[in-house]
Amino acid sequence: MIFPIIIVLIVSLIVMAIIVNAVQQHRNKVESEKRIEVAKQKNVIDETEEIILATEHIKVSQQLKYILQQRILNALKIIAQINPSVMDINSRLEAANNKLKEFAGNQEPVSSDSFSLPSSDKQVVVYIKCVKKMRGLLRSEYTKGRVDSSAFVVEDKFLERLQLRANVETLMRRGESSIQAQQLGSARQCIEKAITALDSQAQPDDYIIQRKQELEGKLKQIQDSLRSANTEDVLKRKESERNELDELFSEKKKW
Repeated sequence: MIFPIIIVLIVSLIVMAIIVNAVQQHRNKVESEKRIEVAKQKNVIDETEEIILATEHIKVSQQLKYILQQRILNALKIIAQINPSVMDINSRLEAANNKLKEFAGNQEPVSSDSFSLPSSDKQVVVYIKCVKKMRGLLRSEYTKGRVDSSAFVVEDKFLERLQLRANVETLMRRGESSIQAQQLGSARQCIEKAITALDSQAQPDDYIIQRKQELEGKLKQIQDSLRSANTEDVLKRKESERNELDELFSEKKKW
């Protein structure tokens, strides 16, 4: 009688140990997933705050700032839901809410005419990367259903125009530098690339029309200069060949 009881006890203990281990593994998995999700949301916040900081140098609408700030608030809410004990989460939620109200209260439209290209090539690269990043975040929020279609279309088009302007103005600047350095071939390539970028826009605005006319005029000047230079080179080469022939067939002086 005792032996079967012992067997049952041992089996029960083993089963209990397995259950406890399974429960612990599940808890560990849940905690691990929570940590991963919190870290993911913190990255979302850091990434978005960095982009909002860049808007001090890149003129964008208050509506876009609102969308970006809402992204931060959503991430903070997810963190608070997963782990309410995260340090300062409540104060951060309050600050994010206040910032959101600030952006919501100021919806003045921004004109693309306020565009200003940074002075150095390195800053231009950072500028274009930031604009591309904004477009990516905007599309991400739209895909998640957090931005309505009309707002997305307006803001995406505005950012697209900013990106276009940065590309075109940079190419124009490089083209002018190449002209000053008498590197007409390089200048022509820059101008042609800028024209191609403008031609790719399905709905040209005043900026695109004006810049394209200006660039086509500049391209014609460069092409004329290149033809003139080529003609001059041909004439010089012919003159040199003629002089060589004259010298070859001229009468030898007698000594």
